Amino acid sequence: MSYFNQQHIIETIKMIKIHHLDIRTVTLSLSLRDCCSTSCKKTGAKIYDKIIKYAKNLVSFAQETENEYSIPIVNKRIALSPISFIGESCDNTDYVYLAKKIDEAGQEVGVDFIGGFSALVDKGFTKGDLKFFEQIPDALAQTKKLCSSVNLGTSKAGINMDAVLKTADIIKQCAILTKDFDSIACAKFVCFCNAVTDNPFMAGAFCAVNEAECALNIGVSGPGVISSAIENLDKNADLGEVSNLIKKMAFKITTAGELIGRRLAQKLNIPFGIIDLSLAPAPNKGDSVAEIFQAMGLEYAGAHGTTLALAMLNDAVKKGGTMASSYVGGLSGAFIPVSEDLGMIEAVNKNSLTIDKLEAMTSVCSVGLDMIAIPGDTPNSAIAGIIADEMAIGMINKKTTAVRIIPVIGKKEGEFAQFGGLLGTAPIMKINKYSSESFVNRGGRVPAPIHSLNN
Repeated sequence: MSYFNQQHIIETIKMIKIHHLDIRTVTLSLSLRDCCSTSCKKTGAKIYDKIIKYAKNLVSFAQETENEYSIPIVNKRIALSPISFIGESCDNTDYVYLAKKIDEAGQEVGVDFIGGFSALVDKGFTKGDLKFFEQIPDALAQTKKLCSSVNLGTSKAGINMDAVLKTADIIKQCAILTKDFDSIACAKFVCFCNAVTDNPFMAGAFCAVNEAECALNIGVSGPGVISSAIENLDKNADLGEVSNLIKKMAFKITTAGELIGRRLAQKLNIPFGIIDLSLAPAPNKGDSVAEIFQAMGLEYAGAHGTTLALAMLNDAVKKGGTMASSYVGGLSGAFIPVSEDLGMIEAVNKNSLTIDKLEAMTSVCSVGLDMIAIPGDTPNSAIAGIIADEMAIGMINKKTTAVRIIPVIGKKEGEFAQFGGLLGTAPIMKINKYSSESFVNRGGRVPAPIHSLNN
């Protein structure tokens, strides 16, 4: 019995019961490369059957594992091969039909979300990609569980500005089609630079062509654990000591997550993929990334010094995670979605946090501008400009960046959008009033930076 440390057991219980440690998602990554055919209906049937075959026990086995270890598993999800690839071989492809079949399968197996209604267009479009883009708004408006993503740039290829412009149009169409629900379809759509192929988090999860037939990827979240540990640290501790503490806590969180992930993969009889240690907040008190900044000593997120605090947090999380597991992947760091984090919402309401400051913070965080609500009458060109700025940060810095932005139709700055669940509540944020229309409408492909020539 000397193997067990009473203090460590008590600490783990506190992490779960008091500080909101959870497995944020278990995501089944599933290749659909063998589902292609010339018939859209046959392709849809193959996709449906394959999802049922591999995911029929995902939810029940996840619940068993949750009970076995007493660690909450919040979401059960599926990530599919980019549907733009799978549907392109069909005659007269109806991507909305495929979306509905995927959604139907998702409801049958009981998962929370299905990702992979995706396209990779960083270097240009195929004919199928163009048709796919046109049908994204209707697909998201007519389904419940489906999530969509597009990759618009990479550090190797540059940025496809024509795709950026089309994406801005898609976002506005999604907003209009679901205007009676605070434009919620936009919350299920994200655009990337340098998209990650093993990301288990929505809305950007997909199974790339270089991924295995199937795998189980895990996303662990523990911002409450980190903030509580820092609050209990000596107030005179320097930033090096703070960083070291975060690293230690990340090590513990990752260890627990991999244990759960491998156990569930064993039950499902599929390979374990990766663990994504991302401090993904939830709209609950004590489960906030912004509260970590406050524990460090900032009055509110957005105060001068926030970018450094986030950089240090992200780095320490990655260091602790990679020490704990050889299979850390995905995004792994800190998410800063506005609507899903009570501390971030408070910072916006205090005028401490603006879109411009968030953009600066994205240069050092895991993803980018996430779950940001803006006025519904925002011009498409302004949305394209916001996306382009974020793609530039990713391209130049060789990192993943993303935009999940919601122009809430009928609402203006200072009002709120209500999404519910993990998506939370979003204050409508102010955007720059000056136009970028002539600039973004030039289109074309932004050349890759010189450091892309590193072969």
